[in-house]
Amino acid sequence: MSAPLGPLADTAHLTPLGWDAGWEEAFSMHAGGVLSPARVVAEHRGAYDVLAAVGAAPLTARVTGRLRHDALGPGDFPVVGDWVAVDPRAVDGTASIHAVVSRRTRIQRRAPADHGAPMQVLAANVDIVMIATSLNRDLNARRLERFLATAWESGGRPIVVLTKVDLAANPVEVAVAEAQLEELAVGVRVLATSAVTGDGLDDVRDLLRPGTTIALLGSSGVGKSTLINAILGEQRLATSEVRADDARGRHTTSGRQLVPLPGGGLLLDTPGIRELALWDDGAGLAAAFLDVETTAAGCRFSDCTHERQPGCAVEAAVVSGALPADRVASWQKLIREERHQAVERDALARRAERRRWTVIGRAGAARAKAKRGELGR
Repeated sequence: MSAPLGPLADTAHLTPLGWDAGWEEAFSMHAGGVLSPARVVAEHRGAYDVLAAVGAAPLTARVTGRLRHDALGPGDFPVVGDWVAVDPRAVDGTASIHAVVSRRTRIQRRAPADHGAPMQVLAANVDIVMIATSLNRDLNARRLERFLATAWESGGRPIVVLTKVDLAANPVEVAVAEAQLEELAVGVRVLATSAVTGDGLDDVRDLLRPGTTIALLGSSGVGKSTLINAILGEQRLATSEVRADDARGRHTTSGRQLVPLPGGGLLLDTPGIRELALWDDGAGLAAAFLDVETTAAGCRFSDCTHERQPGCAVEAAVVSGALPADRVASWQKLIREERHQAVERDALARRAERRRWTVIGRAGAARAKAKRGELGR
């Protein structure tokens, strides 16, 4: 039986935030007399906004020293979308985060070089990963492939949203763009939308069922915040114009934030992602390139490198025109990147295990010392 929940945990109020019986069971190992479940809705430098009920004012929360000490790396700290165990202090609007509840899904990438860490978790516990790309020069096949691999690897369901279709000179241009995206995003639903005319917004709203969390990913200037404002029916998030010279924009969302919607569902907006290096176990990459992977299964040799190999089905498909050469080249490039990541993950796992046993050893030594002190009295 689950342990009793803390003072803020009215499950009826937590349900719109995505709380369910599975989360209650996962939280039970952290529950105590003062600990309550809460969801991280925004992340700041060294602090988080957490919600324990829709409509309630968020609490400003910080991690405890114990959680900070026990963390094996940046991925162990809370991110937007996480469920956490908090000790709330409603009087002053603050809370302490004691633990992060085990994640169901997580969107992650290789951290930019200036972050000082190999892996960065962008968001957690996302049900649908919505990849936004606009009907202008941002519609980039290679970038979309990276987003799709990341989305598949996260454990969430990918969906591609083509924004700004009102910029099209005619309906044919929209149809061509949709066809191009459907060819790249094999097995993924493509929605054409316009925040100006309202086209396609009902299709997006249909996905926002109560308790469902949707993350909106995309590069700067694709109109993510504008899309969210259109769905909300109000100017909740700041937006900016796209530069005319290169059809790009600067991101206006300063940090990741989870926005509860009046009719149910939660939208997670992110700053425009300028760099998306994969941190993949191979599964997401395989799903994003299902057409190439299926063809590769027909190669004569299981370890085929697909580069001048006898009986290579992939090379044959390129020659016949069944597979685009640039798509295969992108697949091979990302495979090399993924293999490099695998080597790095192994090294990180070894370091984490050494740190774990160091922490256990120190704790054991401290207990032994305390016990000797007690026996000496």
